[in-house]
Amino acid sequence: MDSVTLMARGSSVEVQVSGEAERDTVFRIASITKPIVAAAVMLLVDDGVLRLDDPIGRWLPELAAPKVVRTPGSDVDDVVPARRPITVFDVLTSRAGWGFPADFSLPAVQLLFAELEQYGLAPQQLPAPGEWLARLSRIPLLHQPGETWLYNICSNIQGVLVARASGMSLPEFLETRIFRPLRMKDTGFSSDRLLPAYHANGEVLDPPDGQWSRMPAFPSGAGGLVSTADDWLAFGRMLLDQGAGLLSPESVRLMTTDHLTEQQRRDGALFLDGQGWGFGGTVDVAAIDPWNVPGRYGWVGGTGTSAHIVPSTNTVAILLTQTATEDPVPPQWMRDFWLQSTIFQESASI
Repeated sequence: MDSVTLMARGSSVEVQVSGEAERDTVFRIASITKPIVAAAVMLLVDDGVLRLDDPIGRWLPELAAPKVVRTPGSDVDDVVPARRPITVFDVLTSRAGWGFPADFSLPAVQLLFAELEQYGLAPQQLPAPGEWLARLSRIPLLHQPGETWLYNICSNIQGVLVARASGMSLPEFLETRIFRPLRMKDTGFSSDRLLPAYHANGEVLDPPDGQWSRMPAFPSGAGGLVSTADDWLAFGRMLLDQGAGLLSPESVRLMTTDHLTEQQRRDGALFLDGQGWGFGGTVDVAAIDPWNVPGRYGWVGGTGTSAHIVPSTNTVAILLTQTATEDPVPPQWMRDFWLQSTIFQESASI
């Protein structure tokens, strides 16, 4: 397996590489894109351009008056009006009403997958943002705004929201406001330095000149970035340093705080594995496994990636592979890395 693992505490950094990878190898980081795009939204909150209680319809009029299926199992034409507008806070906490629950067979979820989400690991097949929003607007919400945590789609909404509210494309905004200030020189939506990516069965998922080799029409805030271990380390250290002058400490606090109710955590257990959700990533709230530390924040990616910070121990743990997990339940080799990172934290504290 081609991989890079990086564990850091303060100035102490341990890196291991395997296969054809090197420390500076660029990986398709998939859903560990999500915390970065959530930080972009919070930059606009810090700027005063967005407020958490703002209806997103102000910038995304296509989503200003959504319909909701009468019950989660209802047909997609059996709908009622949303009780209230979707807010920026709803989108940041993945509670807008669109996304994936545990039951993928529900009619509204099937429609969402058919129209948009089947292209999750094929960014070149997604339509441009305007058409993407138009398609989404024709899909009813599975739940009322704010009611239930649902996976993935809200991070893509965040990316379009950043572009509309800032007047810049998402790639331009991220480059100007996050990547350049943090010296994340190898992070973007495409690269000519990629290794092949593989399905879990060993078949090629994406060749070096494939889906991530050129800029897509739709820069996905849910999983479109490529990056390196050291670039994500710079982002993680910024969060540990209370924003490091890039984000406000309050924005970092909001990003890394669980905002879900106990029921919402239970409903999202397939993805959350018993933990909570901040903005763009999980927040550990229960010591279910050895690596669960209260306040641990981060996420995993479907191309075989994982990135977390632990504020209480000032550590960052990053695993980058190009072997797709293709299952909401993390594979054993990823869990082994998390256990290894726990041992690193303990040894670094001695």
